[in-house]
Amino acid sequence: MQKINQELFDLYDEYCHGFMSRREFISQASAMAVTLGLSASVVQALLPRYAEAQTVSFTDPRIRAEYITYNSPQGSGLVRAYLVRPMSAGSRPAPGVLVIHENRGLNPHIEDVARRAAIEGFVALAPDALSSVGGYPGNDDRGRVLQRQIDPDQLKQDMLAGCHYLNSSPDTTGRLGVTGFCWGGGMSNQLAVELGSDCHAAVPFYGAQVPAEQVPSIQAPLLIHYASNDPRINAGWPDYEQALNANGKEFEAHFYEGTNHGFHNNSTPRYDESAAALAWERTINFFKANLYS
Repeated sequence: MQKINQELFDLYDEYCHGFMSRREFISQASAMAVTLGLSASVVQALLPRYAEAQTVSFTDPRIRAEYITYNSPQGSGLVRAYLVRPMSAGSRPAPGVLVIHENRGLNPHIEDVARRAAIEGFVALAPDALSSVGGYPGNDDRGRVLQRQIDPDQLKQDMLAGCHYLNSSPDTTGRLGVTGFCWGGGMSNQLAVELGSDCHAAVPFYGAQVPAEQVPSIQAPLLIHYASNDPRINAGWPDYEQALNANGKEFEAHFYEGTNHGFHNNSTPRYDESAAALAWERTINFFKANLYS
């Protein structure tokens, strides 16, 4: 496989976050590849390959997975979500973990992450923030457009309702963790603020930070993952760190050297296998320490 230059990763990051269309990205990336002496195939290699990236099958005997809907009276009304229970728990309740997708709806990668959480012993719920507009359309480009059209408060209310669904479920112990990626990472920070004592652990992956004035409301311990090559997100860390320290909050933050935004997503070349494995190991250990206590 050809080596992908950082300039291409930076351009892809702009595309992923909606700053350019797919056509603009392919045009600019193709021209950049020529300048860098790479073949045009490197551009297609940047796009996600969900089927190849699956790590836990939908029918894995260690889990029971299904699609459900839950009520979100302050948000969309009804939210479609992917619910995965661990078979290891049998009929016993287990802690719940909300798994929050990126800025494009509930795609196959996030469903796979929910299954990964379930095989570790958690009841995982992955909501689709695009439920009110027909759900994830099977296409990330269209998903990004749709998500930008939804009121941010409605999105937040739908995620909060997912947390309340987990906390009130007879399948869970009432101990709740939240984790998310990119947009979902930022939402994980927001949910820690909104939920207060109802959230028992939050793990944002390269997510936007909340304003300093909201930090006092956080009661959950935080495990924060950042890519080293992610200036847009990392710019907000110093103020967030200062506010967390000033308010005596329990947190730990990790920067993964040589990684890009999205390094945990194994469906694209931004994936860094060693960093992703370490971040996920830390995440599971953090949830076990805080949700099983």
